Amino acid sequence: MNRVPGDAENAHSSSVESCPSLRDVPSINPVQLMARIESYEGREKKGISDVRRTFCLFVTFDLLFITLLWIIELNVKGGIETTLKKEVLHYDYSSSYFDIFLLAVFRFKVLILAYAMCRLRHWWAIAFTTAVTSAFLLAKVIISQLFSQGAFGYMLPIISFILAWIETWFLDFKVLPQEAEEENRFLIAQDASERAALLHPGVLSDGQFYSPPESVAGSDEDSEEKQDSEKPVL
Repeated sequence: MNRVPGDAENAHSSSVESCPSLRDVPSINPVQLMARIESYEGREKKGISDVRRTFCLFVTFDLLFITLLWIIELNVKGGIETTLKKEVLHYDYSSSYFDIFLLAVFRFKVLILAYAMCRLRHWWAIAFTTAVTSAFLLAKVIISQLFSQGAFGYMLPIISFILAWIETWFLDFKVLPQEAEEENRFLIAQDASERAALLHPGVLSDGQFYSPPESVAGSDEDSEEKQDSEKPVL
């Protein structure tokens, strides 16, 4: 009976052990990548990001807060109806606060249209509204006689000026950079998923891993020798 030499068996076993197994190869998990891509796509389907929604809420707060202060100013001066007729129907640039209220309405309409409805990803709209607000308020403070009308002569222009610049800061340093970072992460995850699909075109099932039953080397020769030994000796 022929047997494999011991050196050949040792060489064969060492070569098998030296071959890298599937566990040793670094693998890319496509499930996590697809989950991340689906999360980013879900955000895109929502139409507006969380940080942009917060910005739109702050713009709405700007309008409501200026409106509230203007209504308080109308009550302080002697009643809403009387003062409203005086400031709106008989508008005077040097003594009326109605234009500051209209300025808040102007900011609200432009910013909501640009960043909520049109989903603009540029700073030109907020720069336009802030420039118009700053120029108008500076001119009104210099030319008008608001300082002679009490505390509201200081409060409404200053608060309107501060809110406009807070909106500019929030959009330029929070909304646009965060959305750009999320878009870059989405592109990186999508690229990684495409590479993973090329490296692993399909997931191997359990049925594809089939190992035939091991056969003992030289089993046929052993059976022949057993039959020869059982024959009667003549």
